[in-house]
Amino acid sequence: MNKPLRRISLFCGLLVLALLIRTNWLQYVQAEELSTRKENRRVQIAQYATERGNIIVGGQPITGSAVTDGSDYKFKRTYVDGPLWAPVTGYASQAFGSNQLESLEDGILTGNDDRLFFDRTIGMFTGEKKAGGNVVTTLNPAAQKAAYDKLGNKKGAVAAIDPRTGAVLALVSTPSYDPSRFAGNSKADGQAWNELKDSEDKNLVNRALRETYPPGSTFKVVTAAAALENGVVSDINAPTDTADPYILPGTKTEMVNHAPNCGKASLNDALRVSCNSVFANMGDKVGRDNMVKAAEKFGFNNSKIDIPVRAFASVYDKTMGKDGNALSSIGQFNTAATPLQMAMVASAIANDGKLMKPYMVDQLTAPNLDIIEKHEPQEMSRPVSPENAKKLQQMMVNVVENGTGTTAKIKNTVVGGKTGTAQHGEGNKKRPYAWFISYAENPDGSSPVAVAVVIEDSAADREDISGAGLAAPVAKVVMEAVLNSGKG
Repeated sequence: MNKPLRRISLFCGLLVLALLIRTNWLQYVQAEELSTRKENRRVQIAQYATERGNIIVGGQPITGSAVTDGSDYKFKRTYVDGPLWAPVTGYASQAFGSNQLESLEDGILTGNDDRLFFDRTIGMFTGEKKAGGNVVTTLNPAAQKAAYDKLGNKKGAVAAIDPRTGAVLALVSTPSYDPSRFAGNSKADGQAWNELKDSEDKNLVNRALRETYPPGSTFKVVTAAAALENGVVSDINAPTDTADPYILPGTKTEMVNHAPNCGKASLNDALRVSCNSVFANMGDKVGRDNMVKAAEKFGFNNSKIDIPVRAFASVYDKTMGKDGNALSSIGQFNTAATPLQMAMVASAIANDGKLMKPYMVDQLTAPNLDIIEKHEPQEMSRPVSPENAKKLQQMMVNVVENGTGTTAKIKNTVVGGKTGTAQHGEGNKKRPYAWFISYAENPDGSSPVAVAVVIEDSAADREDISGAGLAAPVAKVVMEAVLNSGKG
């Protein structure tokens, strides 16, 4: 072979080698990166080429699939009672992606999860079409509907938990949205998305998990727990040493009470009528660092509470001064909580001091309904001792029987609760948030449900906004729905 031919052969050999290296690099090194790029329409086309599996509530699917005409995407997602279940499902849109359960469990729902490999392989031989698995939730349909209907056109949220297991029974956020409106990729879908995305009502925000509010007087339950656990108080019926008037530590500012006879009130009576001064005093005596520890045992300052949708971290300030700590002890200043967090507070107390990790997915199943994964309840922490939990239960029952929470009473049922009216805005000039946290007992003393309700009702007159007036009736119907569903 002459010299020019050898050079050409060598050059061609180098080209082939470069091509092989590049091909292997793309197939084995960059494959995952390329397959998950949003610009890769083939991935999206494949994602909507088959019917998605379903999200199940109470044994029934609340999702479905429909054929899409005139599109590369064969199927699009449909929803049953979309606004009712949107805080649970999230959305799956051909044009705008997915979130919440639709996103987190996408592998199961599309059938692409590695745990469904055997089903896909069998299907290749049997000729069965690829199918998605199902996500079975813990939600109680009656409790969800009761919360949604009772909230009505108010802005607010409800979170309900089974204290014994941590199972989420209801998760409602209003005003809501219908994920079906933008599940496709048409012009109409785009218009619906833009309307919701730019809405002042923040319809797309899951207020139960992804919005934090000053918890107001509902946080006094945490402060009471801290006072008992740290030995500041042992007898809940003994007078406290709260001055009247009470001056915030390090200031000349007098703490305002909206209830009479708060001077030296006992812890039990102070929670019943919601005395600010007593709990500000208790928080100061416990001290900031111990208050932080107590709050964190209930779940505050935890940015990794996943149910599996991640909740925003609720906050108890670690750096504030004595006056800030006193105000935070009544749920004001920098204290902020999600409705899920406050349901966890009520849940731990109802469960004799044991806080179970909240969860919303009970099972993942294959298309043939074989169980792929089943959740096992897990203990999260022990915020209070069983002895002190019993004292807190006594105090919360007193609130409902004889105090500010009487609108939550349920006939022939022991109910414990705490109202809250949280001030916010500069100079506390904005309309306050109405809160209520509660639990209900079975005849054997166990508790099948703990609830937190928050209402940010800008339409109500300021003087009509209260935890007892707005939030407690919502909690009541949710508790009744669980008790009457036969799953208590």
